[in-house]
Amino acid sequence: MASYIIEGGKVLKGSTLVSGSKNASLPIIAASILSGKTTKLYHVPDIYDIKFTLEILKVLGCKIKKTKDKIIIDSANIKTHEIPDKLMREMRSSIILAGAIIGRFKNATFSYPGGCDIGSRPIDLHLEGFRKLGINIEENAGFIKCSCDKIVPAEIHLAFPSVGATENLMLATVLAEGETTIINAAMEPEIQDLQNMLNKMGAKISGAGTNVIKINGVKELKDVSYNIMPDRIEAGTLLCAAAITGGEITLENVIPTHINPVLSKLSECGCQLDIGKNEIKMKAPKKLLATEIKTMPYPGFPTDMQSVFGAMLTTAKGTSVIIENIFENRYKYTDELKRMGAKVTIEGKMAVIKGIRKLSGAEVKATDLRGGAALVTAALSAHGKTKVNHIEHILRGYENLDEKLRSLGANIQKEEGE
Repeated sequence: MASYIIEGGKVLKGSTLVSGSKNASLPIIAASILSGKTTKLYHVPDIYDIKFTLEILKVLGCKIKKTKDKIIIDSANIKTHEIPDKLMREMRSSIILAGAIIGRFKNATFSYPGGCDIGSRPIDLHLEGFRKLGINIEENAGFIKCSCDKIVPAEIHLAFPSVGATENLMLATVLAEGETTIINAAMEPEIQDLQNMLNKMGAKISGAGTNVIKINGVKELKDVSYNIMPDRIEAGTLLCAAAITGGEITLENVIPTHINPVLSKLSECGCQLDIGKNEIKMKAPKKLLATEIKTMPYPGFPTDMQSVFGAMLTTAKGTSVIIENIFENRYKYTDELKRMGAKVTIEGKMAVIKGIRKLSGAEVKATDLRGGAALVTAALSAHGKTKVNHIEHILRGYENLDEKLRSLGANIQKEEGE
């Protein structure tokens, strides 16, 4: 069990690069299965979730080669269509591999996925979509077997704009004969990145970034080299980390339009922003101002930023209110913030945060990926030393977070556990 040891009170200043996107990399890695050829990916973050996904690909039969700047995936000789239960349980996003395996081989077997316990995230929408494509689904002893003679194009209406279901249906239908339409599709930038990558492979997909996506099936896909988009959640996290310390930072390799709601709220909190094409400069006030947030599907305020922003608001002037509309268990991190002196009250979907002058260092534990990042954010401004335990959650989704924060002036060290 590794930990971060953070001595708070250092003002973050300087410049840093934003890593490639976790949430774009995972479905794009899954897409490499479809071609049966070689895929070269650049700017893939070095994080636990990527390592788990590549392990699954190796078990399936893919050849993986990693160099300093790229990952090369050869999916020509896949020998099994079953995702190992042990690896499936490590992270929820492993479900995204199902669509790609079905799309190429017309059958796949997998168990229910694991991951962060932030609330109900059923895969019903994935399975309902698969059924509408003519895929037979059998559930037995925790395993799900999907099979069909061929994918039948369909018009699929999603009950909720699920990112994972949208991506899985895209992957499953790229090689199908005919046109599939996804209505009420998720509109996240990561879906646009997946569309761009698949189209570069020879797919015919349009509409990503809107709520209607059309996939016209093609017979085969080709080799591809592709650059992963920057991680918008890492960008938002670094801005919040600097803001809580009263800092002044520059983010490079960032797409500001991807985090417009976050930038808007930072501005409401008193931060001065200078926004370029691929750069954000931010200067925080000595005392942040309280604000109100409601999480919504893209292009609304991202649920993945809620906990980090909540941590930042613990020392803002006034009372902040957060409404979490996506995941019901996303407030677990607030119990740990209270150990540091934060004044947070939870009432159903609502969190009320009364800003205090200063947090105090304490021993806390990360309960999930973004909740862990929230604790690191809080610790950066706290008086004294904070120990954040169970940082394996954080390492799932942030590349070299401690190194980036140190480069900005933070006093943070990683301590390896037994």
